[in-house]
Amino acid sequence: MNNVFRSAVLLTALVGIGGALAAWKFGADPAAGAGAAQAEPAEAVSAATAVAREHRGATSAIGTVLALRSVTLRNEIAGTVRQVNLQPGAIVDAGSVLVALDVSVEQADLKAQQAQLGLANATLKRLEALRGFDAISEIDLDKARAERDVAAAQVARTEAVIARKLIRVPFRARVGLANLHPGQYLQEGTEITTLQSVDEALHVDFAVPQAVAAALKPGDRVDVFAAAEAGRAAAPIAARIAAVDAKVDPATRNSTVRARIQLGKEAAASAVLPVPGSSMRVSVAVGQPAAAVAIPATALRKGPAGDHVFVLAAGADKQLRAHQRPVQVGAALGDEVLVTGGLAAGEQVAASGSFKLRDTALVAVAPAPTRTSAKAGAATGG
Repeated sequence: MNNVFRSAVLLTALVGIGGALAAWKFGADPAAGAGAAQAEPAEAVSAATAVAREHRGATSAIGTVLALRSVTLRNEIAGTVRQVNLQPGAIVDAGSVLVALDVSVEQADLKAQQAQLGLANATLKRLEALRGFDAISEIDLDKARAERDVAAAQVARTEAVIARKLIRVPFRARVGLANLHPGQYLQEGTEITTLQSVDEALHVDFAVPQAVAAALKPGDRVDVFAAAEAGRAAAPIAARIAAVDAKVDPATRNSTVRARIQLGKEAAASAVLPVPGSSMRVSVAVGQPAAAVAIPATALRKGPAGDHVFVLAAGADKQLRAHQRPVQVGAALGDEVLVTGGLAAGEQVAASGSFKLRDTALVAVAPAPTRTSAKAGAATGG
């Protein structure tokens, strides 16, 4: 009897619980229907328009800066240093005396030779007068002329020796380091200092593959980049091809190319310019210009299937949606990326916020901050 009672109680409880669940589900259905009727959420993104660009491929090389004229200054004649006018880093004009060697002996010889020359000239004049009266022979007159010429040559030779002991600047230049003092004896050919010309131009030598060098000709433009300042990207400096080496290095199959950077007068004397021997990056355009479109770097997404962007266009429901589209990517220019295939100029793409999109996602375009477009000249490299 007790078992029957307990079973009845259990059955009643189960029926009650089932009824309660049914009532709860019935009451929840209207709420679920209301939830299904809610609007689809939209992802907020900024939009950018693909801009047409003319793109040309480029290759980079490391170049070496060269002054137009550069010499290592040495003395031609041995001697003792009498005067030093060397100030490292200073700019000196052509003809300035940097080092003067002692010429006291040469000056004494010069005085004696000038006196001998004066005597030879006076003797020649007297003999020429006597010859007019046939008082002397033609041979005597010829000897007097020869003695005069020998004396003049000796004077000229001594003056040349004195001049060679005055070491002058051959062209306007910046003086390098020196370790020279008055009283120091210099052997013939001692290195004194280096001179780098101060001109309105610089040369940059760099090596490129022979196929690239074959397509270059004098006058072609290359972009040269000096070392960047902290926190700032280096600005390109325009240079022109001056010459291409006549041979190819058999070890590397590279050719040396020389580019010329034209400077202004003020820039030529500036101390902030790259010094001869320093390195610069050179960007050389290769191939023919090709059409491309530029988009912000934030618009480019990468995935297992490759590079893609989200194109913003109206869907079947007339609402703005994101449509995933694969693209072919070219060069990066600052904060822009060049797309060479898969996207047309004028199409809108999602920029900031594109990372949270999926195909056909509903989007809401937010105002985008003004961005600075890369110059077409940087893309063409021409």
